[in-house]
Amino acid sequence: MKRAIFPGSFDPITLGHFDIIERGVTLFDELIIAIGINADKNYMFPLEKRKQFIEEAFKDEPKIKVVTYEGLTVNFCKEVDAQFILRGLRNPADFEFEKAIAHTNRKLSEIETVFLLTSSGKSYISSSIVRDVIRNNGDYTGLVPDSVRI
Repeated sequence: MKRAIFPGSFDPITLGHFDIIERGVTLFDELIIAIGINADKNYMFPLEKRKQFIEEAFKDEPKIKVVTYEGLTVNFCKEVDAQFILRGLRNPADFEFEKAIAHTNRKLSEIETVFLLTSSGKSYISSSIVRDVIRNNGDYTGLVPDSVRI
């Protein structure tokens, strides 16, 4: 079985994430959306709410599981027997950042990182932009899946 994880904080899940997940699920037998827990980070949405947003968005996709984890992503991959990490790339800066992480992960384990380019119409969307729009009472609905309504 080809199992991949798609790690992130998903605060909140955006249409960019959604795009990568929809396309990524076709490449693997199972895709685990793994919400990382970082005690040092201040999130806009509580963990359970972020998980609920994602579960609702993919409720009709049996190949997707949504879980939370702490610690190194490569260690979590070993725990769930995932051979791949799926990552989305929006721009060259994302590539440089993700490349360094992928090389480190490969040094620590045999985990392969698979990169997908975000569709061009969604490449400008980031969770931090969505949070800023929400904080300033803007219309964020065109940036997130329908499941993200506050």
